[in-house]
This record gives sequence, C-alpha cells and structure tokens, in this order.
Amino acid sequence: MASCFGDQLRVSVYGESHGNGIGALIEGLPAGKHIDFDELMRFMERRQGGRNALSTARKEPDVPEFVSGIFENRTTGFPVCIRIANTNTRSGDYNNLADTPRPSHADFTAACKWGKDVDMRGGGHFSGRLTAPICAAGGIAKQILAGNEIYIGAHLSSVGTVTDEPFPMEPDHCLFADIANKEFPVISDACGEKMQQEILAARADADSVGGTIECMVIGLPAGIGDPMFDGIESRLSKVLFGIPAVKGVEFGDGFALSQMRGSQANDPFYTDDGVNIRTKTNRNGGILGGITTGMPVCFRVCIKPTPSIGKPQETIKYGSLPENTVIEIKGRHDPCIAQRAVPVIEAAAALVVLDTLLCDNEF
Repeated sequence: MASCFGDQLRVSVYGESHGNGIGALIEGLPAGKHIDFDELMRFMERRQGGRNALSTARKEPDVPEFVSGIFENRTTGFPVCIRIANTNTRSGDYNNLADTPRPSHADFTAACKWGKDVDMRGGGHFSGRLTAPICAAGGIAKQILAGNEIYIGAHLSSVGTVTDEPFPMEPDHCLFADIANKEFPVISDACGEKMQQEILAARADADSVGGTIECMVIGLPAGIGDPMFDGIESRLSKVLFGIPAVKGVEFGDGFALSQMRGSQANDPFYTDDGVNIRTKTNRNGGILGGITTGMPVCFRVCIKPTPSIGKPQETIKYGSLPENTVIEIKGRHDPCIAQRAVPVIEAAAALVVLDTLLCDNEF
C-alpha cells in the first residue's frame, strides 16, 4: 500500500481516523530551515472542524508532536516524524455499519481488497482526518517556500451552484494572507454569505453539497518541472487525487479550453522590459509541456459532496449472501467538506512544488 509520495522530498502518511493517532514522516527536508510553530498552528487550525455550524461537530486540537528532525525550531536534515493524537472519537456511531457499506465511501472497496481486517471506523485510513498530518507537513513546506518568495494560496471558488470571484491573473501574495485570515475562505464576502446559506440549507435537509477550490502558486521561475509523466501537472494531480473527496483537477481554463479555438486558448508571449518574458493571458495555468512558464501556476479541484448524510440510503448487508437494505448514517459529518479542504490543497501543492524544486536542484 503506497500512502506516500515524492522523490527528493518523500512524505509518508500513517494512521486511522479512530486509532490512537495519525501522522507523517517527511524525508529530504533541507537542513537549517527555521520553522515558526505559531504560524504552523494557525495554518492547521484552518482545517479544523467544530468551529461553526458549517462543519462537523468533531473538534480535535491537532497539535503536532515533532518526534524527530527538528531541533531548536530548525530542520536538522534528518527525517521529520510528526504525530497527532486522536482525542475525540465516537466509534459507537459506526457499530451498525460494520456489515453495511456506506454509499460512495471506501467501505465496499476496502472490504473487497482487505476483507474484515480493515479498520473502517470513521473512514479508517481513507478518512479526511488523515489530511491533518498532510497540513502539518505542507505547512512546513509553505514556510520554506515563502522564505524564497514562492507563495501558495487558495480559496473556495464554488459551493453547489454559487461561485466566488476568481483569482486575478497575477495576484499579490497579500491576497492569500487576507483569505487565510477569514473564517470562510473566499475572495468576495458577499459570495461567501450565499455559499454559507447553501451549506446550511443542505444540512437542514439532512444532505450535503460539494464545491471547488482554486489554488495558485506565485513566484515560481520558468523552467521548473519535466515533460510527460513527471511534469508539474502530473506531480500535482497524483497528490491532489490522494486527498479524500477530490474527484477532479483542471489547470488554467481546464475543460473550458475544449470549447475554444486556438486563437482564444493560446497565451501570447510579450516582454515590456526586454528581459522578462510573460504571457498576456494564463489560460494554460502557468504550465506548458509539464514545465513552468514563470506565470502563476493555477488549478482548480473538485470536491464531491460528503457521502455521509442523514437521509435514508440504499445499500447492501453482508452475510452468507448479500441482501438489499436501507441505512441512515449517524455521527458527526460535514455538510460541505470543501471549505475545510482549502488549506489541505495548499499543503499538497506546497509539498509537490518543494519536491520539484529539490529535484531540479533549485534549493
């Protein structure tokens, strides 16, 4: 089982939602990088549940314990081992689900692969809970990148049919900080209010709603990445699809490019100082041939609606022969997981970008 990714920067994620703890092992971090733990905790708090009626009631402190690899707030160059305790589990909520796979969860596929030995309480190793150590690891990577004037930010670009304003083509990194400081991660607060009403309406109906997240990386020089299977798009997509609930990724204008002509889709090059080369548009998301152009890297991620809903759902019950049945899922679940996934997408992007830079000997 490969719960790890990266080449020069290798990240392994371990644990289950209702086990004793979860965590990550990071190998390949450069030595001597200062880590601001207060900033790291602020970043991780953006992912936490239990902060308002828009998310799950399950709230964990999520204070990472650094077992190794950091001494006096600096990376040592040796593997960084992170452990986060699980302190607020209610496994009894899942007793009636042991023999009934939840629709659109990984219960069924996990049972097909591992049988009854797999621990699926709270979603087990497939749970969104496992994004906490990804945030811890990615928060470190974000700080290292920011020290080199490479910044990563994201916002909730849609919930259901309600959309936020898009990022400007070349935003200042201060916009990323402004969004990160908001309780609801949007550019337009007016759009955010409508999104919140959409989430609350889904919750009131014992249902859930999906969303999309727009993420941008600014400050990357041109020429970073590789063609084909190790291109920036390929590297990012592999890690992004490892995040629970992610069902789609597009770069730049993505699928909308299929509806354009080349004269519309192409990004014209220009220089205004005879030195730096830019493009007048960024429909290709700052990547050509898997390699950065020097424009912001921009992509969007689709987050499906939370599968755990309060409505009756058809499923099967295991036995000597499977039989049809109906379940109603109890427990503490998000009516929209997309809002809490925003920092997770940033974290994943930071880890991939740092790994790619290390592979290209840029650090």
